[in-house]
Amino acid sequence: MQLTRRYRFSASHRLDSPALTAKQNRQLYGKCNYPYGHGHDYVLSVTVEGGIRPDGQLVDRRALDAIVTKQVLDRVDHRNLNVDVPELTQLVATTENLALVVREALLADWNLPVRLAKVRISETDRNIFELLEDSADRGRTQ
Repeated sequence: MQLTRRYRFSASHRLDSPALTAKQNRQLYGKCNYPYGHGHDYVLSVTVEGGIRPDGQLVDRRALDAIVTKQVLDRVDHRNLNVDVPELTQLVATTENLALVVREALLADWNLPVRLAKVRISETDRNIFELLEDSADRGRTQ
């Protein structure tokens, strides 16, 4: 069985790769390369899976919420992802990389009796990123 909980946060970022020239960054990332950054109202969905416990629930939702709040929301909400999230300071702050960072942050303090199955981040109505826990590609890109 799976349970998905949704959380909202707002953050800013700038897409800019040190491996590219300023012109190449503008061409690749367009308005997302604006020098002062831009913001999004993100929706984070965390999916867990496991068996139903004797109390009839998959997991204590308050415990799940506490981990997500401590490990993710407190660190990213109303922050500049490029500057305020150490794991992203050396990466291009794409939502793809953000999803990897969120997964790693959750797993660093994971003490729930269920498995983290998926991290999903909606950046916009058109840009939605899903990271399955059993995904073979666990690496980050620069």
